[in-house]
Parts: sequence; C-alpha cells; structure tokens
Amino acid sequence: MDRSASCEPREGDAVPAWMPALRDHLPIRRLAWIASGAGLLAFGYVWLAHGARAGAAGALLCAALVLIGWRDLRQTQRSILRNYPLIGHLRFLLEAIRPEVRQYFVEGDNEATPFSRQQRSLVYQRAKGDSDKRPFGTQADVQAPGYEWINHSLVPSEVASHDFRVLIGGSASCTLPYSASVFNISAMSFGALSANAILALNAGAMRGGFAHDTGEGSISAHHRVHGGDLIWEIGSGYFGCRDDDGRFSAERFVANARDPQVKMIELKLSQGAKPGHGGVLPGSKVTPEIAAARGVPEGVDCVSPACHRAFATPVEMMQFIERLRRLSGGKPTGFKLCIGHPWEWFAIAKAMLATGITPDFIVVDGAEGGTGAAPLEFTDHVGAPLQEGLHLVHNTLVGLDLRDRIRIGCAGKVVSAFDIARLVALGADWCNAARGFMFALGCVQAQTCHTGRCPTGVATQDARRQRALVVPTKAERVQRFHDNTLKALKELVQAAGLAHPGEITAAHVVRRIAQHDVRLLSTLLPSVEPGALLAGRLPPQRVFELYWPLADAASFAVAPPRSRTLPHAIPA
Repeated sequence: MDRSASCEPREGDAVPAWMPALRDHLPIRRLAWIASGAGLLAFGYVWLAHGARAGAAGALLCAALVLIGWRDLRQTQRSILRNYPLIGHLRFLLEAIRPEVRQYFVEGDNEATPFSRQQRSLVYQRAKGDSDKRPFGTQADVQAPGYEWINHSLVPSEVASHDFRVLIGGSASCTLPYSASVFNISAMSFGALSANAILALNAGAMRGGFAHDTGEGSISAHHRVHGGDLIWEIGSGYFGCRDDDGRFSAERFVANARDPQVKMIELKLSQGAKPGHGGVLPGSKVTPEIAAARGVPEGVDCVSPACHRAFATPVEMMQFIERLRRLSGGKPTGFKLCIGHPWEWFAIAKAMLATGITPDFIVVDGAEGGTGAAPLEFTDHVGAPLQEGLHLVHNTLVGLDLRDRIRIGCAGKVVSAFDIARLVALGADWCNAARGFMFALGCVQAQTCHTGRCPTGVATQDARRQRALVVPTKAERVQRFHDNTLKALKELVQAAGLAHPGEITAAHVVRRIAQHDVRLLSTLLPSVEPGALLAGRLPPQRVFELYWPLADAASFAVAPPRSRTLPHAIPA
C-alpha cells in the first residue's frame, strides 16, 4: 500500500506533544478573549503609570471585551459563544448581513429569490418614470427549457387606449356591476402594512382608476382618506363585520359594504402562501387603529380561524355569497381560494348548479403568492401553483357553461406586462399584484416583514420607520407603475395583432420543452369543451376523471358512491 495515500500520519509528521498540551491550557479558540485581557493589563499599566488618556480609553475598551467574553462563557443559549467567546459574535454578525451581501454582491440579475433583481428593477424604473428599455438584447437563455414567448403578428393592430377594463357582475342579483382595471392591488391588510403604505396605495389607486383589495384585516381609516376603489376581503375572522363572539354580523357588514367606496365583496377561503392555515395577531400588536378596523378588543390576541363558521358545506357557501350580495345592495360578490383538494373545488362548482347561485367572480391565488409570515412548510409545499389552479378553475367553468357569467381574477408573482398576458392566456380576466406594488412603494425585498423592522417603512407598525415612506411621493409611484405596466401590455397586445388582452389565448404563448422542442401552451394545457361536464362527458384530463365523481355539492368531503351524480344545469 502507498503510504502517501494512507490516512495514517508518517513518523516525521507527528504533532509535537507540547501543542495539544498548550491547546488544553490555552485554547486557540479563546485567543481573542485572552488577547483582550492582555490588552487590559497593558493599557491599564500605561494609564496608571503615565496618566495617558489613550491608555484609559484602551483599558475601558478591553475591559468591556473581557466582560463580554466572560458572559459568553457563562451563558447557556449559544454553544458557539461558549466555545468561542468574543470572536464567536462574528458568526452572528456575518449571518445577520448575509441577505444584504448576497443581494448586492452575489445574486445574479435573473435569480428569483423570490423576485430577481431584473424584476425588481423593472418595477422601480416604471414606478419612478425612468426608462425601462434594455440595451444589447435579452439576458434570458432562449434555448433553456421553460423559456416562453408570445407569438407576434406581421400586421400589428392599433389600440386607442391602455386603460383595459373588464366588467364584473354577471348574476341576476348583482345590480351594481363594477368596471375593473385588468391590473389591481392584491390583498394586503393594514397591520401587515403600515398606515403610510395603505395611504399611498389607495391614493395611487384613486389616481390611476384601479382597485385596492383591503386584505382580510378589513377597512381601516387609512383606506378611506383618499377614496380609491376598494375590494373588501372578508376572511374567517369576519373582521369589520363580526359580533362580540367573532361570528358574522349582518348589521355591521351592511354598514361597511354599502359604503360607495366599496366596489366588490370578496370572501376569502384561502390564500396561496399559507392555505389551510389560520393566524394569530398577538395582543401586543393589536393597536387602537387595528382594533377599530377589525372590530376586536384592543390589546387582546386577534385570531383568524383556519376555516369559516358562517357555512359548512358548498351549498351553504353559495347561499352565504348570495346573502352577502343582497346585503351589500347588489355589489359584485365572489370568493378567493388557492386550489387544494380538487374535489372540494368541484363540490363548489356542483353547488353552483344545485342552488342556481353563482358568484360574480373568483380570484385564484397561487402557491407562489406572498405573505408577511408563514411556516416554511406552507410557503414551500402547500397549495397548487397559480398555473395549475387557474387553468383548473377556468376549465371547470367552461365545462359547466358558466364561464361567461363568472369573471376570474388571479394573483401570484405578477410584475410585468408579460406576466399579465400569460395569465390571461390561461383563463384570467384580470390580475392582482401585492409585492409588485410593494416594490413601487420602495420595498427592497429585505424579507423582514415579520419582524416589524422593515427598512423602508412598508411592512411595519413602527411609527419612526414608516415616516420614511412619504405618502404623496409613493402614491405617484404606485400610479405610475400601474400606468406604465398597462402601456407595456398595450404594446404586447398590438404586437400580437389583437385589440384587448382578453383576446390572448393559450395558443398565442409558446414554451420551450427541450433544446429542439417547443409547444403551444394550448397543447401543454388543453382546454375543456364548453358544456362537456353538463353533458356528462368527462374531459380527458386526469384531474376530472379522478376527482369529479368524488365531489358532492352537499359536502366538502369525498362523496359516498350513491351521491356521485351530476346536478342539473342552471337555467339560462
């Protein structure tokens, strides 16, 4: 055997016996602390012997370091500090600044974590009114699997305006339909965002003529200052419309819902970032403003249950939606969900047929959506991504001949005009963005939303920090980001030879599968024939074959075999 390849030390390589003994009595890992003690002695001598001020300052500094090292040795929380007194703090310092070091010095322009520098820069440029043009060609690898593009026309169209609208409100009891922009602010509650952030977002929405979703934290005083259109989101906590026991209160609902500023009512079933997970806002964070907006006691833990108590079955849910619509005075009423068990979504669809009640809209939230705080397992591994969820909802409504009555919104990492165009191609009528508009406010993706120490004053309740967010300036940026994004969307629509984003289909978008293989999205994500489900013809997609028979309008649970029947169609 070759000794040079052996793990055994050679005779001449033996460690001198004095070195282990020295480490036992004078461990190298404690050298910084020991050096501080030596410095204390040296500077102390200079100070006492010569009265030098520098000696006094040095002695005090070294004394502080010695005390810190002594505390490190005695504390029991961190093993690193017990073994490496004083110098071990470098590890925690480097870990604290690691995100900033990575973002500014290491991260590539196209690394999405969760948004790439290129995506963030695009928002910043459009929000500030700077040029968003790119020199020298694309930075994307057009040969990489997953690369997508939209097919253009040799005879581009001319579109008069970039103010693209969609009319929401197709049910008989909806007497106040809403003409919404195809790009709106997604649900973000006051409490998760600062007062100044809410003020700037709503002022921007007012100026730009688009909608601002309140989030489930309800309508705060800050939402009302500038009068921008609101979509009132109602979650399982019924904030803003609850009684003292936390149950739905029709009287309090009417007081908010009939406010002219509220344009639509959105019942939240789940959100993409943490579907199936409730939440608790600690009492220490329930300020007088938050308590007033949510209708909860100040300083008491504010609980958002994981599920609703106002209904327990799909049929009851449809009846509750109809009740909300009538109580609101006929405003468009719908619901938001992230797709989980497919049979539960199918049960809701069957309940529409069984009751004859349809929502005016459905917002599909993708698992890639954002949140102020959620368990890692939920953000990474719970809920369907937006592409799959949106496509399933669209196909189901087409198969039931309900697509013309029900509008579909969606949310999940939308920042560019191509993002909007692609999602419209998959079945959306409009798109919402949360983090995109946060970037417009100045968010730098520090990812400290859950700590209350947001460096830009966007996601904090710290009054000193949110002073950094100047409302008039940021409101202008919110409006400008929306406006410039829709101008870019108009250019895409024109390039495709179309007149409105709603004309974009999955046949317009191409995806690279392999180096020598590309497919239309319409091939990869096939559509359902209109009325197929009503006629009893299950589409070839496996999700329908497996789960449609399991759905029951009377329950969110898997249906027993005897009740797996198709309800009758809704009368036209």
